Amino acid sequence: MSDLAHITADIFKRAGKARRFVVAIAGPPGSGKSTISGRLHELLPEGTSEVVPMDGFHYDDIVLNRRGLRSRKGAPETFDFAGFETLLKRIRSGEPDIAIPVFDRSMELSRAAAEIVSADTKFILVEGNYLLLDEEPWSRLAPLFDFTIFVDVPRNELERRLMERWRGHGKSDEEARAWIASNDMPNIERVLARRREADLVIG
Repeated sequence: MSDLAHITADIFKRAGKARRFVVAIAGPPGSGKSTISGRLHELLPEGTSEVVPMDGFHYDDIVLNRRGLRSRKGAPETFDFAGFETLLKRIRSGEPDIAIPVFDRSMELSRAAAEIVSADTKFILVEGNYLLLDEEPWSRLAPLFDFTIFVDVPRNELERRLMERWRGHGKSDEEARAWIASNDMPNIERVLARRREADLVIG
């Protein structure tokens, strides 16, 4: 059985007969949160889980430009925290057919109501950089999660993956290195230095 299969079995066991079980999958940019969340979604019984990405709450570039934050896109202050917190509270309450936004990296914008969390979705896999950030207001999310996972990847591997990501989105090597140094790495350091303990750390 693979590591993720073991984790899936553990999540299933921990959830027991709970009507809804919310799992946080946190980690720095480039750590593989989306891939892991997607794999857990595939491994859990069909129709019982949904992935909820924090990235759907990116402020639009128009808002970031207005606030002078475009060069820091991806930092904690460039997300609609209040909207994200409200969504998680609605999900925990068991409200039916909750629409969630999904960030489309190819267009660099969020698509509203791109997915639906139905009333009978038991496992909610929330993934994002700052789910375990021990700073206000992000620390308010702690009671909204039943189980937390942190994806810990060496910095040099994160940088390699981010170079591949930005090349894939059309940046030159020089542009990619500049963006990683000025934006991604500060966000990585913030995630690593100021995180709460997770229930499980994986590589």
